[in-house]
Amino acid sequence: MVAGAVAGAVAVGGAVAVRAAGGEEARAGRTAAPATALVERGDLVDTETVDGTLTYADVSDVRTGANGVVTWAPREGTRVGRGETLIGVEGRPVTLMYGDAPMYRTLGQGAEGKDVRLLEENLEALGYGPMTVDGEFTAATAAAVCAWQDDRGLPETGTVGAAQVVFHGGAVRVREVKAPEGGRASPGQPVLTVSGTGRVVHVDLDADRQDLAEEGAAATVELPGGTRVEGTVAEVGAVAESGGKDGNATVDVEIAVDYDGRFDEAPVSVGLVGERREDVLSVPVEALLAVRGGFGVEVVEGARTRVVPVETGAFGGGRVEVSGVRAGTKVGVPAG
Repeated sequence: MVAGAVAGAVAVGGAVAVRAAGGEEARAGRTAAPATALVERGDLVDTETVDGTLTYADVSDVRTGANGVVTWAPREGTRVGRGETLIGVEGRPVTLMYGDAPMYRTLGQGAEGKDVRLLEENLEALGYGPMTVDGEFTAATAAAVCAWQDDRGLPETGTVGAAQVVFHGGAVRVREVKAPEGGRASPGQPVLTVSGTGRVVHVDLDADRQDLAEEGAAATVELPGGTRVEGTVAEVGAVAESGGKDGNATVDVEIAVDYDGRFDEAPVSVGLVGERREDVLSVPVEALLAVRGGFGVEVVEGARTRVVPVETGAFGGGRVEVSGVRAGTKVGVPAG
């Protein structure tokens, strides 16, 4: 970045003289004042752009205990929420309920455990009851189950098994139908691939640039067409994997974005925040001049100009941190 900045600065500084070795100032060879910018005090943020893919979060397979011919399957892209049908087998719906444990057994009166509590929580959320949500399958739980089964067109047995319910962490979006209508569903075999309904941007970040991605940090995502949306780094992989561009090791980075538009699996550009410097002086990068192995800026004072050596620091947002000049000083930049 520094080399490029210097090349640009030399190109615009050709007519000016630099500070003499003894510290004397020389007049610029100009008949008119150059274009100027101000030395500003503020925060400087170095943002680097990387490639990413806009997609949906939390991809996983759906398995059910149902066994038989698939009589109904959703379309790809369908959103399925609590209490709605994931797939139909032998004319009976397999219902999505929210939870973080598998439905692995048949639940009936006398059963206890986390899966019972999840069932009760879902029945209550769907308006069935009254019952105590305590992880104990009682007569009240069975009555709520019967009412739910009646509404779903299922036999009113008062018991619930893996052929009727799938627990998942939340609403899902169907990504792929693995068991289409007319195919077969088998216990333990995936029938759907789903994702969450939230959008994320996935980045394969070169491992040597991992410092750019810190969980909770802000990011900017540029969508196809140029629209920009704000995002937050949600997850950074802990293990580097091979397979990035040029075979470089990469880490998986996921960025949560507030976007509900039409793009899916779309290439995007992601601005990640690198170094941040607070309350520093800075000038536009193009204001830099090459001065005797270092850098300088052309200070403009009325009709006179002089080159002042500066020390440089961080770069960011088209500006560079400098010391050796004061805030508010006018410096020369390329015209136009």
